Amino acid sequence: MIKPIQKFYLDTIPLSKDGRVVCLGMFDGLHEGHEQIIRKAVSIAKKLKLKTCVQTFTGLAKSGEGVLYTVDERIAVLESWGVDEVLVLNYAEVKDMTAEDYMVRVIKLAMNAHTVICGFDYTFGRGGLGTADLLSSFCSNNLIDIEVVPELKDISGRKISTAWLKEALASGDTELASRLCSGRDFFYSGRVCKGKMLGRKMGFPTANLDITEEKFKVRRGVYVVSVILGARTLYGVANVGLRPTVEDAVSDVIETYIFDFDEDIYGAYIRTELLKFLRPETQFGSKEELISAVERNKIEAKEYLKAHGLE
Repeated sequence: MIKPIQKFYLDTIPLSKDGRVVCLGMFDGLHEGHEQIIRKAVSIAKKLKLKTCVQTFTGLAKSGEGVLYTVDERIAVLESWGVDEVLVLNYAEVKDMTAEDYMVRVIKLAMNAHTVICGFDYTFGRGGLGTADLLSSFCSNNLIDIEVVPELKDISGRKISTAWLKEALASGDTELASRLCSGRDFFYSGRVCKGKMLGRKMGFPTANLDITEEKFKVRRGVYVVSVILGARTLYGVANVGLRPTVEDAVSDVIETYIFDFDEDIYGAYIRTELLKFLRPETQFGSKEELISAVERNKIEAKEYLKAHGLE
């Protein structure tokens, strides 16, 4: 069983007299490059019998873009990688700290870093003037060990990055996104909310998740999905978007029709993973046309699942 992560804020993180192995970065996409940094830290921490602490932020969403993962979603992934603690900083409160102030107040005093792990292109402090080289010099002068992880490239030769991950998802290329994340599929999570039950009236009841404003919006359309419900993994098709045929919605929703499933799960926490993009969201001329399209998508989804051994 995975030990739950301890989440702290700058004014609540407890003193660790033996120090911590600290991972520094934004860690929004949690792609393969991030995973390499964090798994290295976990390995070092185990050898030193110290705790691994990952620093991340709230308030990272840029106007009109959103974050790939909420803080709670990031923590869920970090737990699976063996991280012990997460220090959550409010980006607005620390972005104007000088690099020197950040190194002293956050890294040395608050986190009491024994070892620091960061990427080669890590920047911090006001204007992003803090660099891995500056941090290395600071650590050397303060008897803190540091490892700077070099650039990681995809098999295509391109540097793996959060920006590239967002490009892939914005185009509906969930399979590339999964590859950039070591096989982890991009997901939305939350509690199933009640809609207008229009899907049930048309013969395909759906489990709906509202997509919050802070969350990144993938390409609108229909996807093959897996749904994590407790210890179960279920499969189905989902529409991500505004439901133009049946409703003039103003915010995005992910509506999932789960195959061979008719339980009442309103209020249940689920994680809906996007496996394969099938088609763009379309405004049909009638509900009958929509129903026919859904039936075609069900067949396509089941063929995909069978081909990948996921039935």
